[in-house]
Order: sequence, then C-alpha cells, then structure tokens
Amino acid sequence: MAHFLADLTVAVHILALLFIGLGGFLAWRWPKVVFVHVFFAVWGVLVNVTPVPCPLTAAENFFRHQEGLGDLPGGFNAYYLYDTVIPRSLLPVVVVVALGLLVFSYVGAYHRWRHRHEDTAAHRVRLG
Repeated sequence: MAHFLADLTVAVHILALLFIGLGGFLAWRWPKVVFVHVFFAVWGVLVNVTPVPCPLTAAENFFRHQEGLGDLPGGFNAYYLYDTVIPRSLLPVVVVVALGLLVFSYVGAYHRWRHRHEDTAAHRVRLG
C-alpha cells in the first residue's frame, strides 16, 4: 500500500507542478482560479528558494520510509526531473520560459477579465 501511496504522491506532485507552470491559463476560462494559482506559484517559489519543505515531498518520503527506502536523494525535482526530463544545462532557459509563460498567462487572464467586464457594462448600457 505504501508503494501505491508513494506513486500517487508523485502523480499529485507532477500535477501540482503543471498547475504552477500552466495554471494561469486556466484563469482565462475561470478567473477565480488565479487566486489558487497565485498561492501555488508563491508556494513553489518558496520551497525552491528557501529551506521551507514541500509537503508533497515530505509525504512521498514518509511513504518511501514505510517501504524501507530513504528520502528522495536531492528532493523531488532533482530526483525526477533534473537530468531525466530537463537537462541541468537547460535549467536557466526553463526558468526564463516558465516565467514568460506565467507573465503571458496572467496578462491574458487580466485582458479576458477586463474584456468580460467591459462587455457586461456595455450590455447594461444598451438595456438601460
């Protein structure tokens, strides 16, 4: 059971990382998602630049210990992503692209939100 829970934690962790990277685009359709996304994005930065532990990594380590394994060597990103999915030499490029996507998604979400409110106001003026 611990193996299954560790694997499930990995899947949730990957989904959380995808949400951190791309969740701003969901706000184009559902504007209130941006508040959840900001929390996830701040949390993602916090656990990567400070010694604050990630609760998902801690959960996976707990389940790994239940299996008789040790902690993830180097943490989630180092173990699963670096040099496996993303070559370490490309990490600076990935950071710039990720920040660019984040800014683009937020600008797009704001633009769609503003356009939606302008349409609503114009509709009220026509009805009034």
